[in-house]
Amino acid sequence: MPEPESTYLPWQISGTYLEACNCEAICPCRTVGGRKGGRSTNGVCTGSLSWLIDEGMAGETDLSGLRTVLALRYDDDEEGSPWDFFLYLDQRADAAQREALEGILLGRLGGSPELQFPWVWKPSRLLGVRQVAIEIDHTPGRGWFRAGGEVTVRVREPIADPEPVTCVIPGHHQRGRELIAERMAVHDGPLEFELSGRCGYESSFAYSSQPS
Repeated sequence: MPEPESTYLPWQISGTYLEACNCEAICPCRTVGGRKGGRSTNGVCTGSLSWLIDEGMAGETDLSGLRTVLALRYDDDEEGSPWDFFLYLDQRADAAQREALEGILLGRLGGSPELQFPWVWKPSRLLGVRQVAIEIDHTPGRGWFRAGGEVTVRVREPIADPEPVTCVIPGHHQRGRELIAERMAVHDGPLEFELSGRCGYESSFAYSSQPS
């Protein structure tokens, strides 16, 4: 019998992306004007990321319209800079959709995440996978998202910068826009933080099992 993972190959998902973290804008981890970023503002980074899948397939499993969120913490001064994170999956996803999304976002199905997701190619500690109600509005410059009662993010406005800003997670080949986050709150066990006036970032994304 085929391995369960092969059921979801090949896969591809595309859509819109929004994140916020505790760094000062522009987040020093980003690439600005082609100059690579580095250490986070505070040494310890806390944040949350969201993906709204406009179109997606994993094998014969349709992922279009589904939403995912990730909440994270990492320490630049801890050996290996491991990521501690929760993954939140859309409660509307059926068993196959959940398995496919989990396989993609955790890097188990290979492809783009092995190149673009730090929690895949760096040391990481998965704190849990939760299937919850997720709401996402990626209106440019004024987006927001919620995952259950654990995560809330809302951005206030874009910042003006003449140079292109890119982020590794949606991909440096995708130009995005730096934002100011009005609110970022995560309350889930070991991840407990709430901030305002820090950085955000919006972009589109296109991932696949066979990135070009």
